[in-house]
Amino acid sequence: MTYYVDVTVPLVPGRVPLYPGDTELEVRREQHRARGAPANVSSLTCSLHCGTHVDAPVHFLDGSPGIEAVPVETLLGPAWVADAGGVHGHIDAAALDRLEIPDEADRVLFRTSNSALWDAPAFVEDFVALMPDAAEALARRRLLLVGIDYLSIAPYQDPGPTHETFLRAGVTVLETLDLRGVEPGWWTLTCLPLRIPGADGAPARALLSRPGSPGRNGGTARA
Repeated sequence: MTYYVDVTVPLVPGRVPLYPGDTELEVRREQHRARGAPANVSSLTCSLHCGTHVDAPVHFLDGSPGIEAVPVETLLGPAWVADAGGVHGHIDAAALDRLEIPDEADRVLFRTSNSALWDAPAFVEDFVALMPDAAEALARRRLLLVGIDYLSIAPYQDPGPTHETFLRAGVTVLETLDLRGVEPGWWTLTCLPLRIPGADGAPARALLSRPGSPGRNGGTARA
């Protein structure tokens, strides 16, 4: 049996926090069978960085490729979920060393105290993020992907340096994960962002899986 955990944040207007300045999330029914339309058809309005999403290089690097250039293989494969719940403040290089991330890990997802913030729909500025020196240390490891359990991998007060370090190094950035039901350790990541050529980011569905049994941490098991 394979045990799956859906770590995607649901796109529910008024319940998913939005990064300040982003387009408001709106899901609207445009056509109704009950009113004579042949089918129910809805529209979606939001930022491309709303909910669980992948950043493209052009998000912070002008002239760089869009989301279609992110290699699919970086989003599929073994991932280490790092237990950073005990880190107070942002994760700098010293805090990163204490997390003892395995040398062979090339996809790292940070499970922090941010996980508690999913119980509040309002955006919180003082979330845990990665400092530039931690980003540089991870980039030197030639990571394929880094992810975190809130809206940004970088501090709210200065988002540029951390993002730029990862994106220049070719590290895929996955943000806004709900890791509350995920134990630290090895998992298999499956994450597929929408293919929107030229886009600076794209919403994604993200799953973690590992061998296991039904009912653990609210997940589901499938053969």
